[in-house]
Amino acid sequence: MNQSLELEKLALGVCEIARKAGAYIRDERKKFSLERVERKHAHDYVSYVDKGSEEQIVNGLRQLLPQAGFITEEGTTKDGRGELTWVVDPLDGTTNFIHQYAPYAVSIALLQGKEILVGVVYEVCHDECYYAWKEGGAYCDTTNGRLRLQVSGNTINDALLCLQLPYNSDAYKSVIMRLINKLYGNVGSVRMCGSAAMALCNVASGRYDGYAEQYIGQWDFMAGALIVKEAGGKVTNYDGSEDFTEGNSVVSTNGIIQQDLLEVVMEAKSC
Repeated sequence: MNQSLELEKLALGVCEIARKAGAYIRDERKKFSLERVERKHAHDYVSYVDKGSEEQIVNGLRQLLPQAGFITEEGTTKDGRGELTWVVDPLDGTTNFIHQYAPYAVSIALLQGKEILVGVVYEVCHDECYYAWKEGGAYCDTTNGRLRLQVSGNTINDALLCLQLPYNSDAYKSVIMRLINKLYGNVGSVRMCGSAAMALCNVASGRYDGYAEQYIGQWDFMAGALIVKEAGGKVTNYDGSEDFTEGNSVVSTNGIIQQDLLEVVMEAKSC
């Protein structure tokens, strides 16, 4: 990447684009109708709001960095991957959005090859913007000002973990059942939030101590993964590799419990 490009300035520009998309999502939710929901797959939904948000985001990012390509969830642009690539989820947590259940978010990352340079997650319901840039730390802008994010210091016995339920239930049901069986009662507690992007931001902010999920897209976790890493946490795939950007699984923790959670995940998926 051109060294003259200031990643902090770029990240703040992406925050503005994400906020505008979030305002659109918030306004549309007030008049949203279930009749306008489409099924992509079983229990995997999309609406005109996802597509409208993505179009706004893509247009804004093109102006911000014209030379970059795109990977987007809803495929509203024909632009492909480039030397620099935006990875966009215009509405992470669509099922939550449909049911008016927080959280749901906009997620935008910038990649150079497999390296994540910028990550922004805007949580619509609480008006919180999480962001990070490579080697610049991780932050959250709220109505109370700017907070620097830092992962927790808890061990596995006291850990609050997030285990999600991806749409690919046939492939994942046995794994998630083994994960819950192994962890429930042996850690602080287990939660589900319905948004991969926000699960990662909750790890970065110290709300969760760890999070694991499989069968998710790059757009779901790319921005949040950088935010976790810049907040002092750890991110791998289900095999323990830090080369996770091309895969579909994430194990993310405060770092202290990474190996503990990975061992449980590897055992659960190998049975």
